[in-house]
Amino acid sequence: MCGICGEIRFDNSPPTITALATMNAIQASRGPDATGILAFNHFAIGHRRLKIIDLSEHAQQPMVDNTLGLGVVFNGCIYNYQELKTQLQQHGYQFFSTSDTEVILKAYHHWGSDCVKHFNGMFAFALWERDSGRLILARDRLGIKPLYLAELPNGLRFASTLPALVAAGNIDNTIDTGIDPIALHYYMNFHAVVPAPYTILKGIRKLPPATIRIIEPNGHSTEHQYWELTFGCSKTEATWSYQDWQERTLETLRLAVKRRLVADVSVGVLLSGGVDSSLIVGLLAEAGQHGLNTFSVGFEAAQGELGDEFAYSDLIAKHFATEHHKIFVDSKRLLPALAQCVDAMSEPMVSHDVIGFYLLSQEVARYVKVVQSGQGADEVFAGYHWYPPLLDTTDPVATYAKVFCDRDHAEFSQAIHPELVSAIDHSRDFIAQHFAKPGAEHAVDKALRLDTTIMLIDDPVKRVDNTTMAHGLEARVPFLDHELIELAARIPAPFKLAASGKGVLKEAARRVIPSTVIDRPKGYFPVPALKYLQGAYLDFVHDILDSTEARQRLLFQRPYIEKLYIGPSTHITPLQGSKLWQLAVLEYWLQRHHIPA
Repeated sequence: MCGICGEIRFDNSPPTITALATMNAIQASRGPDATGILAFNHFAIGHRRLKIIDLSEHAQQPMVDNTLGLGVVFNGCIYNYQELKTQLQQHGYQFFSTSDTEVILKAYHHWGSDCVKHFNGMFAFALWERDSGRLILARDRLGIKPLYLAELPNGLRFASTLPALVAAGNIDNTIDTGIDPIALHYYMNFHAVVPAPYTILKGIRKLPPATIRIIEPNGHSTEHQYWELTFGCSKTEATWSYQDWQERTLETLRLAVKRRLVADVSVGVLLSGGVDSSLIVGLLAEAGQHGLNTFSVGFEAAQGELGDEFAYSDLIAKHFATEHHKIFVDSKRLLPALAQCVDAMSEPMVSHDVIGFYLLSQEVARYVKVVQSGQGADEVFAGYHWYPPLLDTTDPVATYAKVFCDRDHAEFSQAIHPELVSAIDHSRDFIAQHFAKPGAEHAVDKALRLDTTIMLIDDPVKRVDNTTMAHGLEARVPFLDHELIELAARIPAPFKLAASGKGVLKEAARRVIPSTVIDRPKGYFPVPALKYLQGAYLDFVHDILDSTEARQRLLFQRPYIEKLYIGPSTHITPLQGSKLWQLAVLEYWLQRHHIPA
């Protein structure tokens, strides 16, 4: 897990080394163990390293293989790198390190751009060919690792974080930091999920997941998607029973968890006390992991809403005899940490639990450098409450949007300055277009495909990446193993929706973890203070939205803000978020990242 950045010029001028150094410095927390910059001719590349696999200097990046004429910078982990290394050695390749980074170089030389199809892991990398001057950018199937792009006059910059590109652009005024109106619509309506290639800023885009982009020295580029998730089982699988799917799910998840133990450092678990993280702990214990470090976080209650789930995480920790660490965050600690939490966001994120993951990661990084997390199971195995209504609906788009979307287009028009509002309901159109794609016939599967390949990537996954990497912590997500996701996509929707959601996974879990955790009411990562804004938290929001900078930005309409000020706890989205907090986070993010009004 690391941070990468680079600049390529198409006019034979040298890259801006000061901009590269700035990007590398901004991303220091992603790789606190080592740093490197390499520049030549029209190209410069930077890397921040977090040492996880091959702790020696042989694995230092940027990594260059002069014999092959290739170089690479890489963020992530290739879990099957040892198997691939054995295959490549059989083809005559020799290795100078024991790292997964070097496997990428050899794999590209052997398979070309098809190398990504051989990788099981999370990755974003930039690879260059010395002799042709060609640059190859790639991102993993589920977009677990980020890669942001900024077009320049006669050039291109890329980085693992959006703020790194903003900071570099501030040096030479090359980045358009105006608000992108389409991305703004997604942020306000589509639960702050801004799908690739958009970001909230006009001048910065992100490489879509499962995409490889090849850039020629003259600036011409080609891009293709190398993986796509399709739903529906085979003829043989159509005969499988509910129990058959449970067995196959547990078998595949067991392998996914095992794969994510690959490291030359110890691996812990973020334990919320829900089914998903508890099952990971159980499978690790089953695999012989003893004295496993587990971590959970809790907050103060507000308006009668509990702020922790320690009762369940304690139960699992005791059952499997883990070394458990509970972090309780009182209000005195929460508010001061918000500035650093927003600084860590590559894009504005509205979910209340961002601050929870941020503070949890801060504590976890004191003990381990790698953790497994249960993120993704609800999207993959149908655990959310908006899936069952889709079983019988005659209008899947409307049914989904009613539960998932934070606002309709009419309310968006009331909230946002008219210059940023068009007649097009971009969010609703996006849902409709995605639902209309072939490869998912059932309405439930349409929603699961959208949530797994879009929402999951630009909400929970991004949240975990940003908050863990803010503290030099690598998070691995076994529920996003692409083989497990492909299996889940083939499970018939009624089996997934059984037992009030995640039926197959829950029943499989009974073979590993106590039923008390499985049969509990569904929980989430609660931070009530940011949902029911009052006292110091409401004052904090006032300070942001009433600031001179916010008023000069002319982003939100004042009557709408004033309406939310009156009883903010009554203005809650269908997904139980604060509409007022959503506005404040966006404005605060713009201010913290020095985006001019």
